[in-house]
Amino acid sequence: MFKKSKILKSLPLTRRNIGFFFSSILTSLFFKNKAQAQQEQTGTNTMFQISGRVSGPTPVEVRRNYLRSTHGQIHFRTSSPDKITNKRPLICLHMSPNSGRVYERFIGFMGTDRICLAPDTPGFGESDPPPSAPLIEDYASEFIKFIDNLNFESVDILGYHTGSETCIEMGHQRPDLINRIAIISAPIFTEKERQDHREQFRHVEPKADGSYAVDKWVSAIKWRMKGWTLEHKAYQFNDALRNPDISWWGHRAAFEYEMEQKMRDNKKSVLVLNPEDDLVDYTKRAIGLSPLINVYDLPGWNHGFLDLEPEKTAAILRNHFDEET
Repeated sequence: MFKKSKILKSLPLTRRNIGFFFSSILTSLFFKNKAQAQQEQTGTNTMFQISGRVSGPTPVEVRRNYLRSTHGQIHFRTSSPDKITNKRPLICLHMSPNSGRVYERFIGFMGTDRICLAPDTPGFGESDPPPSAPLIEDYASEFIKFIDNLNFESVDILGYHTGSETCIEMGHQRPDLINRIAIISAPIFTEKERQDHREQFRHVEPKADGSYAVDKWVSAIKWRMKGWTLEHKAYQFNDALRNPDISWWGHRAAFEYEMEQKMRDNKKSVLVLNPEDDLVDYTKRAIGLSPLINVYDLPGWNHGFLDLEPEKTAAILRNHFDEET
C-alpha cells in the first residue's frame, strides 16, 4: 500500500526507507528476528514489555517516532509485522485531551499483520501545536498530509471521540486515500447539547490549590471499564494535563463539527463501535443515518477496553477493514 512500491522493491534493503520512519521499521525487524531466534531456542512465546508501560505486553514491539508537520513535528507510536503484508496501513486518532498513548497496547496486537500508527493530534501529547485554535477540518487536513508524507497510497482509519469526527472528515476530504473507517463512539449532538458541552469543556485556568487537576481526574475515572485500574488511568492522565492553555482546543473543534450531517453524507463504509462510555446514548443516533454505517454495541465495555481487550478489538476491526468491497 505504498506509492512507488516497484521502485522500493528494486532497491537494496538499506536504501528502502522513506525517511526515518522506514529506518525505524528495519531496526525493529532486526530486534524482532533476534527475539524470534531466542523463542525458538527456549520454546517460549516472548511478549514485548517496556518498563513503566502500564498498558501491558504486546506480541509486536510498539515504537515512537516523529515526522515533520505544517507547524513543527507530529509524534506517533507505530507497530508493524515481521514481514510487510498486503494489508492497508491503519491510522489511529485519539480523543481529546489525550494522545496516541491510548492505542499503545492495541496497536501492539493489531500490528501483527499490518503497519499501525497512532499519532498525537497537533497540540496534544508530544506533537507541536498550530498557531491558533483549529477546526476538525484542520485536524483532518493535517493528518492527510501526515499520511501523504509517509507515502501511503491507501489507508484505513480508526478514531476515538474527537478522532471519530476527524476520521469522518478525512473520508470527505480525501476519498481516494481513505478506504474504510471505524470510529469509537459517534459524537452526534443537538445544537443545545453542543452549546452545553462548550460550556462544560471551556478553557479553565490552572489553580494553585490543584483543583484543576483534581476535577479532571474525578471526571476521568467515572467512566472506566471493570479491570481498568487507577494505575492504568494514571498512566494516561498526564496527557490530559499538558498545555492547559490550549488543551481545550480539541473539544472546541468537536463541538463545532456537524457530525450528524457529515455521517449522512459519508460515502465510506463505517463501523461504529459503541461501548458503554459517556457517549453511548449519543452514538445510538448513528443508527439508520446511512446504509454504509454499522453500529456495533459493546455492552460492558468502557474507556480502557483498548488496554483490556486488545485481541477482541483487533478481531472486530479486522473483520471490518479486511472485508472485500
